[in-house]
Amino acid sequence: FLSENAGFARKVREAGITFIGPSPESMDMMGDKLSAKATAEKNNVPMIPGSDGAISDTKEAIKLAKEIGFPLLIKASAGGGGKGMRLVEKESEVEEQMNMAISEAVSAFGNGAVFIEKYASMPRHIEIQVLADNHGNCVYLFERECSIQRRHQKVI
Repeated sequence: FLSENAGFARKVREAGITFIGPSPESMDMMGDKLSAKATAEKNNVPMIPGSDGAISDTKEAIKLAKEIGFPLLIKASAGGGGKGMRLVEKESEVEEQMNMAISEAVSAFGNGAVFIEKYASMPRHIEIQVLADNHGNCVYLFERECSIQRRHQKVI
């Protein structure tokens, strides 16, 4: 989506047009999952156990998987819409699922960076909707329950 594309937002700003959405800098910071995790960690936000950065070595992935325990998710850093996500339930699946996640990530996003997180079997996905402007005005709109998903994509 162009609304989530930092490069597009920069070009709009450079053209002197007001872009309605987050700043390109915010999109850079939060659009990539590894960057978002680093920002959250820097601000002491509790996170699910997983790798600190991209992981490409299968042996390193297996070592980390044993530390955090199964099941786990291998996730594309640049991912979205459930692409590049692989559920791994046991050690023997790590290599195959990692290769598949990397391949999907490269194909879908042009970026094969993946990371590992402990799998949450019954997660809740709650979004807080906020509208703000460049004048300091900020309005809380509502929260949105997005837990009903199919293939890691919101249904409702």
